[in-house]
Amino acid sequence: MQLQLSGHHIDITDALRTHVESKLDRLERLYENITGLNVVLCVDDAEKKAEGTLLVSGNRLHAQAVEQDMYASIDTMAEKLVAQLRKHKEKQSDHHQREARAINQV
Repeated sequence: MQLQLSGHHIDITDALRTHVESKLDRLERLYENITGLNVVLCVDDAEKKAEGTLLVSGNRLHAQAVEQDMYASIDTMAEKLVAQLRKHKEKQSDHHQREARAINQV
């Protein structure tokens, strides 16, 4: 998986980069057909925003989180992406199970 990390009005420190990589490493274990991930960290006044766009086979998943702490917004964004990826994965596998059941019933 190719990770692209950028920041608006914030410098990406090694600690932030390590935290993002550790949280989003979970995505690779859930689904192997991830082609890319784009993460943008942004600071607007007191709000810290993390946006993530996950490119999977044939689809694009996007999550955004706004918190008072940058690490908390990264955690929330990662949880949202994990939930979306699980749903995407279930849709793909569930589709094939329905076809198999229909064939077995005939």
